[in-house]
Amino acid sequence: MKLLLDTHIFLCFISGEQGLPIHLQNSIRDLNNDVYLSYISVWQVTVKYQSGKLSLPAYSEIYLPKQRQQHLIRSLNLEEESVGQLLNLPLLHRCPFDLILICQALQHNLSIVNLYPAIRAYSINVL
Repeated sequence: MKLLLDTHIFLCFISGEQGLPIHLQNSIRDLNNDVYLSYISVWQVTVKYQSGKLSLPAYSEIYLPKQRQQHLIRSLNLEEESVGQLLNLPLLHRCPFDLILICQALQHNLSIVNLYPAIRAYSINVL
C-alpha cells in the first residue's frame, strides 16, 4: 500500500502520542507499505513552529527530516500536476494544506492516513 501521512498523523506518530489508533501505527510501521510525508506537511509544521503554535524538541529544519528518516518515511515533492487536481475538487473543505494533500493523493494514487471526517467526503482512499 502507498500511504500519504496527514500532518497531524505524522506528528502524533513521531511523538508516540497514545491517541493514534493502533491499526494506523501498524500500517505506518509496516515495511511492505510505502509511506510518504509531503513537503506541504513540512511547510505546515514549520509555519506552526515559527508562529509559536507548535513546540518541537529541536528546530523544525533539523527535527522533521531526522524523524522522517528515522521512521523510514519518504518525502513527496509538490508537482504542478498535483496542484492542477484542485480544479477537479469540490470545495467541501477549506484547509489549503489538506486540499493539496488530497490532490497529491489523487495524482500519485496514494491513500491518505487521516482522522478528519471531512477528508472522507472526497473520492480518495482514506486509511
